[in-house]
Amino acid sequence: MNRYCKGILLICLFLMNVLPALAQTRGKVYVFDMREEIGPSAWRLTKKAFEKASEQQAGTVLIRMNTFGGMVDYADSIRTAILNAPMKTLVFIDNNAASAGALIALACDQIYMKKGAGIGAASVVNPQGEVMPEKYQSYMRGLMRATAEAKGRNPRIAEAFVDPDVDIPGVVAKGKVLTLTSGEAVRIGFCKAEVSNINEVLLKEGLDNADVITHQVTFTDKIIAFLISPAVSGILILLIIGGIYFEMQAPGIGFALLVSITAALLFFAPLYLEGLAAHWEIVLFIVGVILIVLEVFVIPGFGVAGILGILCVIGGLVLSLVTNDFFDFTVTGSEQLSRALLLVVGSMVGAIVISVLLGKSLLKTPVFQRLVLQDEQRSQMGYVSGRQKEDLLGKSGIAKTDMRPSGKIEVEGKWYDAVALDGYIVKGSEVSIEKQENYNVFVRKKNA
Repeated sequence: MNRYCKGILLICLFLMNVLPALAQTRGKVYVFDMREEIGPSAWRLTKKAFEKASEQQAGTVLIRMNTFGGMVDYADSIRTAILNAPMKTLVFIDNNAASAGALIALACDQIYMKKGAGIGAASVVNPQGEVMPEKYQSYMRGLMRATAEAKGRNPRIAEAFVDPDVDIPGVVAKGKVLTLTSGEAVRIGFCKAEVSNINEVLLKEGLDNADVITHQVTFTDKIIAFLISPAVSGILILLIIGGIYFEMQAPGIGFALLVSITAALLFFAPLYLEGLAAHWEIVLFIVGVILIVLEVFVIPGFGVAGILGILCVIGGLVLSLVTNDFFDFTVTGSEQLSRALLLVVGSMVGAIVISVLLGKSLLKTPVFQRLVLQDEQRSQMGYVSGRQKEDLLGKSGIAKTDMRPSGKIEVEGKWYDAVALDGYIVKGSEVSIEKQENYNVFVRKKNA
């Protein structure tokens, strides 16, 4: 009996030790592709992928990468997410990991490369491909060094991806920015191995029996990624401001206001869904628009309300584009905030310039002509003015509406359309008629 008990006990101990090990060996691997330019959409993709991997309790995340780089600030956010990830991280470079892509690859626990792939060339450049000033290069060098050190890689090699002054015998000569081929990366120990596909990566990691979960990008994800891209955001801001401008120039047209509201919804909705645009930031923008409208149509002149309105509109748009906690930009950093500010201000200026230069011709296009009344009431067709204005020169009257500069006046119990020579006259002010041309009456506010 004792032998049977001992046997059963040994079997139980064996199963308790072996089964968890077998389950751990099988595990789960979460795979997602990083093939676009590093920017808001890539950052969104990375966050979603790691969230899904955590939900699936995946022990490993594998990134299949092919990118020429992009924005440094978003690359920094992605590399930070990878460094802080609780699961093992692998990257399979399927052709290119240039610039910002190299920084992200360095953050992973293991790097695998397809034969003929490259990694490096991480100098910071502007959209025209020109190398940015030293302060930008210094920042990037620091990121590369810190990331390499965090993963036990040679920080000097990582720095050579950015700095042409780094001289590493047998690797890169001074005066050249380092780019490694797959073979060179393996030789110096920067890459673990050359592989043909992710199946070989899993095989070398001992995960060939693992459950592989591939990240699925939904149609909604694609739409949101498209709308939050800087280029589209800039166009939407242009439409928002342009629509408001046209609506103020031609109140009642309706279509311009509809364009502005639609553009605002398309701008804020994806940012709100992504957690970038908070309620108070959207309210700030709406308050700004209301203040501008009040300044134009209600409050005389252009003063505090108008300036505050413009600041609120700019603030609402800028803050919605960046991650912040009530003006705490620790996560965002100054570079991303500056880029958002330039995008918003540039788009607003562009909208106003385009509206001023093309406004009149735009309203004459066939599309707009369908939206407005085109019939003319000509005298040859029997149409006449409702009231012929008699001689009013020198007479006094009362402004029955605010005049900005046009409005209504009352003279001897009759109402007339008039234009203020002062530029603005408050409703109820006493006016004198100083000029009359055909059907146009020009008035000036009487001195108290």
